[in-house]
Amino acid sequence: QVQLVESGGGLVQAGGSSRLSCVASGSISSINAMGWYRQAAPGKQRELVARITSAGSAVYADSVKGRFTISNENAKNTVSLQMNNLKPEDTAVYYCGADLPRSDGVPLRYWGQGTQVSVSS
Repeated sequence: QVQLVESGGGLVQAGGSSRLSCVASGSISSINAMGWYRQAAPGKQRELVARITSAGSAVYADSVKGRFTISNENAKNTVSLQMNNLKPEDTAVYYCGADLPRSDGVPLRYWGQGTQVSVSS
């Protein structure tokens, strides 16, 4: 079991910045990647924003490349997302996810409770 607690978010003006953090606890030694995902509205698909492996390899959604930076502090079991030049279309509930590997290749993913990011124009 892995527990994730997110912090950060809130209301930001377009062009502004915000930082999200997520702290993992529990079976953290089994985590091989953590990431941030967002859901713009109930019923809409949750999408990948950025994901980083324990080795530090990161991937980003095209829509956030050059604006968002994901980082991890393995010693602190923390993953952060620095969001710059925010746009109204970045408004969503942001979820932290932690992946544990499984033998079938499909990771077991744990989720945080989500934190709202709202960007005003």
